[in-house]
Amino acid sequence: MPPVFFSFFVPALFVWLWSTGFIGAKYGLPYAEPFTLLFIRMLLTLIPLAVLAIVIRARWPGWRSAGHVAVTGILVHGCYLGGVFYAIDQGMSSGLVSLIVGLQPLVTALAAVVFLREAVSGKQWAGLVFGLAGVALVIAEKFGGTSSGDTGLPGLTLVWAGLALIGISLGTVYQKRFGTSVDLVSGTMIQYTAAAVLFGVGALLLETRSVEWSLQFKLALGWLVFGLSVSAILLLMWLIRRGAASQVASLFYLVPPVTALEAFILFDERLGPMAMAGGIVAVAGVALVVASGPRKARSA
Repeated sequence: MPPVFFSFFVPALFVWLWSTGFIGAKYGLPYAEPFTLLFIRMLLTLIPLAVLAIVIRARWPGWRSAGHVAVTGILVHGCYLGGVFYAIDQGMSSGLVSLIVGLQPLVTALAAVVFLREAVSGKQWAGLVFGLAGVALVIAEKFGGTSSGDTGLPGLTLVWAGLALIGISLGTVYQKRFGTSVDLVSGTMIQYTAAAVLFGVGALLLETRSVEWSLQFKLALGWLVFGLSVSAILLLMWLIRRGAASQVASLFYLVPPVTALEAFILFDERLGPMAMAGGIVAVAGVALVVASGPRKARSA
């Protein structure tokens, strides 16, 4: 395929798929508790991945590599998804959760400098700051009272959202450091298995595990499995392999404005002028980071 396909279409597809995860959570959570929903999601996701692994004859890693992949699964899926779903379940809007975890590129860039010794150029740092400023503009508007439902939230929702932010940031760097040599499909299966164990334990200890199998829940669950857990995650792992961690992370700056647009269409959540300006600034930041290209790691 031509390079333009990989440079523009694949990242754009990933951003759209990833943004729909917040919408799917909002549709599914009225019918099941967070860990219970996520445990079912992980188990269902393993079925198509197992079929795919058999068809393509996926290579399986040794125990040491599998352990590293499992850690990535706990961070990228366990901490991130668990934090996002619990924050939404306890009252935080899908748009606000996406904005908080949208700070991930900056956290990942800092972690990549410390742990991977990636050299981030001046333009890339400028882009990351632009992205942070754009996200901050939208958050400022929401906490300013122009968006209903985002003020007066219990502090625990911020803790869950913060856990999601840390999990996806560290998971991206850990995957880049230890997981790039593992087969994509088998590695993803190991990640989901580790996350399923975490969610299963959480559901047993913290939840009633009751599920209302309504049509809306089934549709939301189906999209979360095939649109997110299969398609989006495979794209994410592929993008991490091909690009610097800070560059891949910059794509997450595009998720909040896309999620906000979807929330407007589906739930009539309206964007004010400050939020719209923030989305434009965030897009400009992503453009700076991506256009600068990857740089080599510094020598020890």
